Amino acid sequence: MNDHQPLRRWAIGAALCLALSGPIMADANEPASAALQQALAQHLQHHEGSLPIASFYELRGGQPAWQELQRVQSLVSALNTLPDDGLTPDDYQASSLLSDFQQSQQLDDRAKANFDVRATRALLLALDHLSIGKVDPKRVEPNWDLQRPERRYALPRVVQAVEEGRVEQALSLARPNMAAYAQLREALVHYRRLANQMSVPYLPRRDESLRPGDIDDDVQTLRQRLTLWGEPHLLAADSSAYPMVDVQASGADPRSFDRELAQAVMRFQRRHQLQEDGVVGERTRLALNMPVSARVNQLRINLERARWIRPSLERTPNVWVDIAGYRLHYTRPNGQHWDTRVVVGSPSRETPIIHSSISHLTVNPSWTIPPTIMREDVLPRIRQDEQYLARQNIQVVSLSGETLDASTIDWQRPGGVMLRQVAGSSNPLGRVVVRFPNNDMIYLHDTPARGLFQRKHRALSSGCVRVEGVTEFAQLLLQDSGSRYQLDTLIANGRSDQNVNLPNRIPVALHYLTAWPNGQGDVVFREDIYHRDAALLAALEAV
Repeated sequence: MNDHQPLRRWAIGAALCLALSGPIMADANEPASAALQQALAQHLQHHEGSLPIASFYELRGGQPAWQELQRVQSLVSALNTLPDDGLTPDDYQASSLLSDFQQSQQLDDRAKANFDVRATRALLLALDHLSIGKVDPKRVEPNWDLQRPERRYALPRVVQAVEEGRVEQALSLARPNMAAYAQLREALVHYRRLANQMSVPYLPRRDESLRPGDIDDDVQTLRQRLTLWGEPHLLAADSSAYPMVDVQASGADPRSFDRELAQAVMRFQRRHQLQEDGVVGERTRLALNMPVSARVNQLRINLERARWIRPSLERTPNVWVDIAGYRLHYTRPNGQHWDTRVVVGSPSRETPIIHSSISHLTVNPSWTIPPTIMREDVLPRIRQDEQYLARQNIQVVSLSGETLDASTIDWQRPGGVMLRQVAGSSNPLGRVVVRFPNNDMIYLHDTPARGLFQRKHRALSSGCVRVEGVTEFAQLLLQDSGSRYQLDTLIANGRSDQNVNLPNRIPVALHYLTAWPNGQGDVVFREDIYHRDAALLAALEAV
């Protein structure tokens, strides 16, 4: 839907014809004068850019769109709703459009046409940003592996909404139609309201955690912080101090860390991906003390990411890994949902963002140790203990695949060799690997270290993704793709490195989100484990 020269030529011809024969698609009001239509057509002839401006006017039969005060007011009103999407109205000239319109009405047809195209550009730019994001992901995610998607709204419906003076409805046509997006948007509205409250004292740093049963002045501050974050029943206080929340008086001693307060702490911890123990340690204290403005920015950042990833989440079936949320989600062909916990790459070995499709499984896999892990982890152990390879069932293999005698290798300079751990219970890949083409050699896999799934913070791997319950997941993939194989049978036969193709590939994506709704619709704030938020926020705030 980009502008093209033929469309511009059409606009000129259409305007000249309309001067003689009347509009192709007239407004409810009188059509514009022939002189204004001609000025508009001439302006479009010189217009360059990627927005479908010429197509917009083609659908209007060459008629201008913004020559009435009420319609311009509708546009400005719609643009001023964009903060709820984390966008800035002034990026679309919202504050100057009315005065510019009034000024243009005192000038000639050329000025009126110029304003009309500027107003259309503002609308279409907002629609683009709502539909596919304001920031090109490749600007802030160097390894982003997709082209930007096409616009995901129907331009004729936008034109119709404009003609009916319902510009806000036009914006809703472009906005992602996902429950998660709506929940993030509602949360942003809520946190913007919180940001307008009076200041609330911060919890001071302590040598010891605050625990249930404590009686302490800091407990009263804890109640104030939790009241700010949505627990108004905890504080016996003058409601005028918290005008944006409904504070109900409580007869309890505000310095006492009672059971009700502990439950509120656990609810807060759940919403912030913290250990749900009711104890206010360092991590919980830092989350409680987070400025509300920082949560507002976090929501803006992840609304933008939601616009980026919309295409991959709208498909059925689809598998996606929520990296910072440590979860895998699978929407099956029948619409059922299956999800589980995962372990992802550590901050020093990040799991990349990937868009691909699952092609095959490897059952009873051996593990060829990647060069980085071999260099940084394994070689130092071999140099300290020559029996390490034998204990771990690791073979030394030449680049051509020939098995070598480990005792003949100079482990200070072991050039031209690979290390391969044979299939078995101690193999880091476990019993099954889920594979998909990508440039980073990343895959989903089983693990013998299942205790790691019990940890709250699971950025612990070398980049690949360990999946809890991966054998159940793999069997679902076989079943849903039309395979005749049964995973239990394949594992039981003991044969190493069995590659089983999926008859129909299933889309998979690995996404990075630091705020996202959980299954109950509550937005959960996550740690920015890979420190990617700041760059995206800066890009969002740039004009």
